[in-house]
Amino acid sequence: MNPSGDWKALSAGSALTGYARAFSTPADPVEESLLTATAQLGGPSMMVSTSDQTRLLAMLVGLMSARRVLELGTFTGRSTLAMARAMAEDGRIVTCDLSRRWTAIGREHWRRAGVEARIELRLQPAMEVLRELPLREDLDLVLIDADKGNYVNYYEEIVPRVRPGGLVVADNVLADGGVLADLEPGSVAFAMDRFNRHVASDPRVEVVVLTVADGLTLARKRSPGDR
Repeated sequence: MNPSGDWKALSAGSALTGYARAFSTPADPVEESLLTATAQLGGPSMMVSTSDQTRLLAMLVGLMSARRVLELGTFTGRSTLAMARAMAEDGRIVTCDLSRRWTAIGREHWRRAGVEARIELRLQPAMEVLRELPLREDLDLVLIDADKGNYVNYYEEIVPRVRPGGLVVADNVLADGGVLADLEPGSVAFAMDRFNRHVASDPRVEVVVLTVADGLTLARKRSPGDR
């Protein structure tokens, strides 16, 4: 299995996606080491973020000068590493997961990259982490990449905590193309279609769904003066 996670692409555009990724900034030795360690997990390694996804997240954090980031779903910390590196030294990411084994890979590589001081890892359910946060608009960017059936619930907890102009980013929203098939209740595709419809109808945000990896939603919270 390719340890980079770059096998994840919509099949119709896989060759072109590979071409585009070849001309994007490559992984450095620390990130390559993280990917190698992730590949050794076997089957779960398929959950690792792709190179284009992590580069986009890092670029968004940098362009926004984001200092307060929340990540639901750490896995082995590739996206966490990318976003932390893009932050100023006083920036902070709170990231959560339930697996000590998976997040231990991230911890080691965050340390090696010199960004561990910017990252707070919480080993607890994502909804608990959300509800422990103050109910005020001070998050710059939130990445949702946890259990798919709870995406709408997470989103509703997140939006009141994101500042005007801030971003909610959601991964896997195309469910490997399953959103175009017959939607079986309880399936990932059903949950993603429900989430996509929910966000698209929310007047609090403007939204674009990108065909990056397995689909990436960017929802920008509107400011009071926005039309």
